Amino acid sequence: MVRTDTVITPGMDAAVVRIKGTKKAVALTTDCNGRYCYLDPYIGSQIAVAEAARNLCMVGAKPIGVTDCLNFGNPEKKEIYWQLKNSIFGIAKTCETLQIPVVSGNVSLYNENEEGAIYPTPVIGMAGLIEDVSKICTMDFKKERDVIIILGENKGEIGGSEYLKVCFGMVKGQPPQIDLEEEKRLQELVLKLIEEGLINSSHDISEGGFVVALVESAISGKKGAKISLQTSLREDVELFSESQSRALITVSPEKVEEVLKIAYEYQVPAQKVGVVEGKDIAIEVNGKRIIDLPLEVLEESWRGRIKWEMERN
Repeated sequence: MVRTDTVITPGMDAAVVRIKGTKKAVALTTDCNGRYCYLDPYIGSQIAVAEAARNLCMVGAKPIGVTDCLNFGNPEKKEIYWQLKNSIFGIAKTCETLQIPVVSGNVSLYNENEEGAIYPTPVIGMAGLIEDVSKICTMDFKKERDVIIILGENKGEIGGSEYLKVCFGMVKGQPPQIDLEEEKRLQELVLKLIEEGLINSSHDISEGGFVVALVESAISGKKGAKISLQTSLREDVELFSESQSRALITVSPEKVEEVLKIAYEYQVPAQKVGVVEGKDIAIEVNGKRIIDLPLEVLEESWRGRIKWEMERN
């Protein structure tokens, strides 16, 4: 909290602080997935930058600057040096493509103990500019009967995911790939939709996949959702894949066709998957009911995770 200037508080995709005496505001976020960087430091670092920028776009901010904190083990070891080098190349490539300058940063090296080095963790801090603070957007579901739309393509990528780690105790596989041009189009599309006032909520799909993004938006807005998915993917992969360059948005019914038309113009796949409704989360995949739980049960689990982890350990 920053005096009386905080417009969006912690818990959303990015925090927003207004600039007194103007219509402008600054959005702020940090991001990094150490598992992705452990499995592929180049791709993982690209995703760290892209997701930070995506988080800013979800609230209506244009990314304008990066600071990074490069946390690694002993760079005198060949494998750690390789991680550090590829991470820097990944950050540079993504910043160049998205046209976001790196304005500062620091390093924290030699982070090791007798069990080995930490995961390579290039934390990305990013700031974005909102020209008109009245046009910000947040992840929480706003209105009953709003249509839920997924932007972007689910490519069925499960490597390095929360699903593998939490359910199977595994940190393996290839992390999600990222097409930076696809990412750029998605971010530009979301900024356009927010600027035009065409969407009521927006939330990036990242760790945990579609179903986690859905539940987070539902919990934040205290509203449930009815979802029907048609897919050729396995059910768990459809729900928990962490494919990049995706977002979950809600749209008033009368604006759906206009949103789909603009998404087509930006070459971003857009799929209607359900509606905001009731106080439950109900998900069908290919006509089969997979999830049907009260929102209050999901919220209790979500908010009580730290306590659950402490009791489990």
